[in-house]
Amino acid sequence: MSSSNEESITFEYGDWEPVIGLEVHAQLLTESKLFCGCSASFGAGANAHTCPVCMGMPGVLPVLNRRALEYAIKTALATGCEIPPRARWARKNYFYPDLPKGYQISMYEEPLAVGGGVDIDTPDGLKRVTLTRIHMEEDAGKSIHDAHDEHSLVDLNRAGVPLMEIVSEPEIGSPVEASAYLRSLRAVLQFLAVCDGNMEEGSMRCDANVSVRRRGTTKLGTRTEIKNMNSFRNVERAIDFEIRRQIDVIETGGTIVQETRLWDADRGVTASMRSKEHAHDYRYFPEPDLQPLIVDRAWIEELRRGLPELPRQRCARFVTEYQLPQYDAEVLTARRDLAEYFEAAVAQHRNPKAISNWVMGDILRLVRERKLDDALVIEDWPVRPQALAALIALIDDETISGKIAKTVFDEMVASGDEPAVIVERKGLKQVTDTGAITAAIDDVLERHPDKVAEFRGGKDKLLGFFVGQIMKATGGKANPQAVNDILRAKLAG
Repeated sequence: MSSSNEESITFEYGDWEPVIGLEVHAQLLTESKLFCGCSASFGAGANAHTCPVCMGMPGVLPVLNRRALEYAIKTALATGCEIPPRARWARKNYFYPDLPKGYQISMYEEPLAVGGGVDIDTPDGLKRVTLTRIHMEEDAGKSIHDAHDEHSLVDLNRAGVPLMEIVSEPEIGSPVEASAYLRSLRAVLQFLAVCDGNMEEGSMRCDANVSVRRRGTTKLGTRTEIKNMNSFRNVERAIDFEIRRQIDVIETGGTIVQETRLWDADRGVTASMRSKEHAHDYRYFPEPDLQPLIVDRAWIEELRRGLPELPRQRCARFVTEYQLPQYDAEVLTARRDLAEYFEAAVAQHRNPKAISNWVMGDILRLVRERKLDDALVIEDWPVRPQALAALIALIDDETISGKIAKTVFDEMVASGDEPAVIVERKGLKQVTDTGAITAAIDDVLERHPDKVAEFRGGKDKLLGFFVGQIMKATGGKANPQAVNDILRAKLAG
């Protein structure tokens, strides 16, 4: 993911206009594979989750996972797709060592869903990127190449894992729009709870089709396909490099070759992998072991009625219900887990803006540092939402100051203790006794008569010096508002 210390890229291409379409493979969050009962979980030992069906043994027959179909239909409904009366499975024929059957069960001529779109925010306002299709297919296995061994190994745990392929029209106009599209789509998938969207683990994978043309023209240029991009930032970097590469080739008299290229994140370049296949190269034909897929319309409408609140809907509600700024609402609803964490905290203590600030700051920092997966239950995060709410309540009732709260928060992360317990144990309660605060102020002013004179002579910035000295003298526990009020009165006299 992008961060503040990553290099800046300027996406300007002069007289050239990029044309980008994205193909996203989203792994469905089912317990078992698409056509057999093997576990679809990530991280098991090699070939631990296999059976004759997903290993492609002769004579076995696939049986469709109903839950996978349900998740794909929900995605189609949430993105406004049309679901035709029937879909048809097809065999996509190609040879890889990790494709045990020698073909992949997918869809081609009759996909599950067509049309629809994904909304993204651009500098020019809201833009809807049209979807070409959504179809289902099984994943292939994984080849493992060891540089120190002459052999390659095959792990078939992933073979047969259920995927959705979500294909956009070539309507994306920049690397930034491509990243925005992926973020928006991932948020929809997460809010539906159909895919965790983890690009690093490969449960959401993106291929980009990129071409360029002169501005003002409509004819599409020759496209290349980019693979191996495992983060939003790398999607931006890879597409930007490929656009510039194509422009340079054309402007120096060369010709773009339709091919598949791999993104090398370490070198920051794309490199040719193979010539790009056409659909006929895969020799698609109807899958004889599976009937055409005819989905009951009543079931589709039942699923439509059961759709959850989606990211843009929740964002709008956060603005109206909690009076949050638009920016806060967008950050909090970019991830389902953050949105749920925020609402769980607000349910315990009604100070939405303060909770939003802490979630977007300290909580989100923890989430990123610890790479907490979006499928993780928020109650298992280092600081539970109820504990954060209790911390903010201590600030609001002036038991502790905002500065002391940072110390308490760090201790909450380290120990897991409740904030009130930490405050009591460490003696961090805020000093609100005006007598004690006045005594501390008098002592500081007596020790710095020269600076008192300078302040009264017009050096207003010295107020910060006095406040710092007073807070230091009170161990940071003096009520900041009381300190400021009494200090200003004393200095004015």
